[in-house]
Amino acid sequence: MDINAIPKEDLGKNSNIILDVCETEQDLYWKMAMEVLEVISENNKNNEPTLMVVPYGPLGPYNRLVYLVNKYRVSLKNCVFMNMDEYMADEENYISEDSPLSFRSGMNRIFYSKIDDELNVLPENRYFPDPRDTGKLEELIAKFGKLDMAWGGVGINGHFAFNEPPEPNENVSNDEFLSRPTRVLKISRETKTINCFMNCGGDLNGIPEYCITVGFKEMFKAKKVRMCMPRDWNAGALRKVLHGDITAKVPCSLFQDHPDAKLYAAEVALTSPIPEIRVYNK
Repeated sequence: MDINAIPKEDLGKNSNIILDVCETEQDLYWKMAMEVLEVISENNKNNEPTLMVVPYGPLGPYNRLVYLVNKYRVSLKNCVFMNMDEYMADEENYISEDSPLSFRSGMNRIFYSKIDDELNVLPENRYFPDPRDTGKLEELIAKFGKLDMAWGGVGINGHFAFNEPPEPNENVSNDEFLSRPTRVLKISRETKTINCFMNCGGDLNGIPEYCITVGFKEMFKAKKVRMCMPRDWNAGALRKVLHGDITAKVPCSLFQDHPDAKLYAAEVALTSPIPEIRVYNK
């Protein structure tokens, strides 16, 4: 089957990953923010804590979540947020929080600093994967007996967080990839390219060489996995994730085997990657 030839209206059919199509990028951000709020509100109602793996990007859900939390007075006091990744200066140290690329300072700038104090996530419950304590998320999952949700954007090569697909010369089975925990790794050239396009004017040297990421080992334990594809350049990966082979070469395709995986996609991400043939008058 040529997955790039699947009509838009048939995308998501017979896939174990639910496709939720959003008319615009902004609609996607609202839907993601509302689902996060619903999970937290339901846990609050049942006097249960909420443990989530959260991204720094896409950023759009955060200002909407800030609005919803403050308007409807939803307490985040019983939430534990583990950010899924961060850039590294080298194999042992984070980039500086003074860097405009820092996810740690970014989370405070766009989210934590904007939530009313009486509702905010407690500072001690705001985590990032730590190269000196890579087992922290496993400890938190064991402590709370659950991981409610892992949500975030999907990379151009189908990655989730910074779980890059194996290099072409690597022989990595799906089971091996699924067993990879939180770790430091080199960022792929594809990811560096799209990230520098979005974040630093196309300067490949502006994106760090290393990152730390929560692994599929931890994230596959989430009750809910929610993926976001808000842009046109997501189109190629979207079809592979939904309808391609289940393979570590497209990491998010592995969520076809997850019991509750959903992909929020803007309409622009549903376009076939096959270019249309256009005839121009000379």
